[in-house]
Amino acid sequence: MARIRQERMSSVDLAWLRMDRPNNLMMICGVLILAEPVRATRVRRTLRHRFLSFPRFNQRPVQRTDGAVWEGSTSCDLAYHLQTLRLPSPGGKEELQAAASTLMSTPLDSSRPLWQFHLVERYEGGSAIVMRIHHCYADGIALIQVMLSMTDKQREPVARRTSSQGRRHSTLAHDDSDEKPPGDSLFAALAYAKAAGARLWQKAAGLWDQPAQMVELAEQGAALTAEVAKLALMGQDTPTRFKGVPGIQKRVAWAEPLSLSEVKIIGRALGCSVNDVLLSSVAGALRGYLAARGDTVDGVVMRALVPVNMRPPEVDHRLGNRFGLVFLDLPIGIANPIERLYAVRANMQALKGSYQPMLAFGLIAAMGAGPKVLQDQMLTLLSRNATAVMTNVPGPQQALYFAGSELTSLLFWVPQSGDIGVGVSILSYNGRVQFGLVTDRGLCPDPERVISRFGAEFEQLVLATLLAPWPWAQPPSAQQIEEAAFPG
Repeated sequence: MARIRQERMSSVDLAWLRMDRPNNLMMICGVLILAEPVRATRVRRTLRHRFLSFPRFNQRPVQRTDGAVWEGSTSCDLAYHLQTLRLPSPGGKEELQAAASTLMSTPLDSSRPLWQFHLVERYEGGSAIVMRIHHCYADGIALIQVMLSMTDKQREPVARRTSSQGRRHSTLAHDDSDEKPPGDSLFAALAYAKAAGARLWQKAAGLWDQPAQMVELAEQGAALTAEVAKLALMGQDTPTRFKGVPGIQKRVAWAEPLSLSEVKIIGRALGCSVNDVLLSSVAGALRGYLAARGDTVDGVVMRALVPVNMRPPEVDHRLGNRFGLVFLDLPIGIANPIERLYAVRANMQALKGSYQPMLAFGLIAAMGAGPKVLQDQMLTLLSRNATAVMTNVPGPQQALYFAGSELTSLLFWVPQSGDIGVGVSILSYNGRVQFGLVTDRGLCPDPERVISRFGAEFEQLVLATLLAPWPWAQPPSAQQIEEAAFPG
């Protein structure tokens, strides 16, 4: 009998594998909406020649007493991994959202590689594909690269790519098995979390006669120590109906897209980043939803876990999980849209240069390297201090084609770890910004009522910007904010 090839799983990817709970499955779920109908045979061919060119997707994770391994397979059963899905009448957006909700609440078969595609052959004159991939395979940044490798710039692909883009795809397909993430033991994983501090003292060894550099290193060491203390002493955010013990059933929804160019213009006029503007709109939508249900909103602060890409540019294409996390306070309690935007901006700027992403990455590595009972305890401690996971992934800014059909929308939802019950996903594609929202049915059964407010919140910022006395050379005063939001 041929020996099955096995490859040791990194402690970080193992941590994401073990985060699976019945009420929070660690799957990244996405929806591709295609302008023209596509047949299963064409999608199957794309999966076989493009998706499965990544060796990792031919493997399944297998947990053992000493960790976990990737178990190799000569081929995948595409009859299982690609299934057709028929929506109930009338087969529109509402029915597709319901189908995606059911799939996101359904675990993948652990006896097979942990991914699956579901093709809706007839959807609003075209087709739709719901894809589910376990988080242990890759994070959002890597999966966007995977999706790009499955698309073309024109309807009918020309000869297989040999340009730099094609070479990058080849690297994606064959180099992910060479990853050596930190943390093959608990000691190594914890050491990685402290690596910044260690590097500081290594640098200091040769700088005893350079006082200025020694002062800089001391300041960085103090900042690292302060960040560790901040994480350890962080309290819980404000209790809301979004916070609680989630159940098994999830609900997903997506909003009409915003114009990316308009978001950039407003951000530039207000001296804020695109991310500031989008997160401020999210905060406003959450506030509006709570207020509409008669909940107290004044002074409410909702904390979100925000992923931060930690890949160096040269390994941006590798599979696996290479991101840290920061805790971002969303000022739900601020009614004034411009004041709320600048509060988000200030909170984001306070996190720049923070050691939180590195510490969080090291902590996740430690979770995977240690016993599962310890991971569960650490995960509970982390998740109780946040209500939501919010991620913003940049996508391609040109129209692409999948299996010969134009890709009109690309949506995805992130899983929530521990007892976190809300996930907000922002993705830009072809000049538009798409919002996706997943909630726990028991905590928020109608996410469409939240996400429908995103566009209106952005329009408030547009109106306030048009009516304000521009330009401001620096962030406005409280009086200027008041005048801009409520002129006259």
